[in-house]
Amino acid sequence: MTRLIVAAGGGGDAVAAAMLDAALYGADDQAVILTYAWDRLLVDPIPGPRSPADFTGLEPLTPSVWSVPAEARPIAPAGSTLPRLAAELPHTFALIDPHHGVEGVARQLEELISHLRPDSITLLDVGGDILARGDEPTLKSPLADALTLAACCRVNAPVRLLVAGPGLDGELPLDEVRSLLGPLVHTFTAEDTEPVSAVLEWHPSEATGMLAATARGIRGTCEVRDAGLPIPLTDAGPTVHEVDLDDALNRNELARAILSTTTLDEVEAHSREICGYSEIDYERNKAAWLKDQPAVKLDPETVLPQLDEFENEARSRGVTHTTFRRLTEALGIPGIQREDLRALLIHRRPERYAAPLWELSAVEDETQPR
Repeated sequence: MTRLIVAAGGGGDAVAAAMLDAALYGADDQAVILTYAWDRLLVDPIPGPRSPADFTGLEPLTPSVWSVPAEARPIAPAGSTLPRLAAELPHTFALIDPHHGVEGVARQLEELISHLRPDSITLLDVGGDILARGDEPTLKSPLADALTLAACCRVNAPVRLLVAGPGLDGELPLDEVRSLLGPLVHTFTAEDTEPVSAVLEWHPSEATGMLAATARGIRGTCEVRDAGLPIPLTDAGPTVHEVDLDDALNRNELARAILSTTTLDEVEAHSREICGYSEIDYERNKAAWLKDQPAVKLDPETVLPQLDEFENEARSRGVTHTTFRRLTEALGIPGIQREDLRALLIHRRPERYAAPLWELSAVEDETQPR
């Protein structure tokens, strides 16, 4: 039995795809997960998604699709989490190359379907921004999801669209996403997170991290991203729902506009026109700023008082949890030091680690070791 899962936005969607596949079919079985190499600037200093030319050690699956084995490496200065995912998870990770637009991704899908003859094809999105119209003020990263949605709608095969963790990506309000969902397919449990638990210790995805956290019973409000966006952690968090693929396309104006594109530049141009921006432009601007940001010394005597100050302010906003990505931004620490910050904080205050999130203390506790 062969299953093909398309990770709609790449990154954390690929981890969620592995978690869902294990929950539905068992941890010993495998799927082919087609995903972007697009880890944003936390891992990759180069804006936008990577192409096969940015890697060594890829293995051909079809004329235009390459798999990313554990031995593959991004060519410096590029970065990618995919080789490490391939090393730690049993699935085959295949690379979406969006540089030839929707026509190129659709061709990749058609080749994979012909080669694999999968029993099922699933398009998986964590959060639900794949259902965005394009004009929502909270929408920040519509391009990747619109591109995979459009490509899946072009292939001559049935594709099932699933949305996991409605509202957890902070792109659309939970109530708006919830009103668009179809039948409940699965509700993740703490046990379901075990196959990816080691990955969640290092992977930077905030949305999939919160998906796992809610599956483990964590509830409250989690602050994410550089802007400190509050995300409610509710009973809806660990759910997975089906959505009609055609309904999603009819709603997503950007996906409809890019159906015939043959370059990523065209896709970006449509995004600027419909959404008012391209998220790759945002990455270009931020990358130029981050290039000059030096590493900092993670001195506990400095970091912990800063953490206490941030937590006091966050609690006043009703925040109960945050991500380590958010903490690096709030404490002025470069994102590349996120894992170092995480290790320091867990070592000093292990009771506050609500894996994979950081729990804000209920009251300021001066007895904690400094």
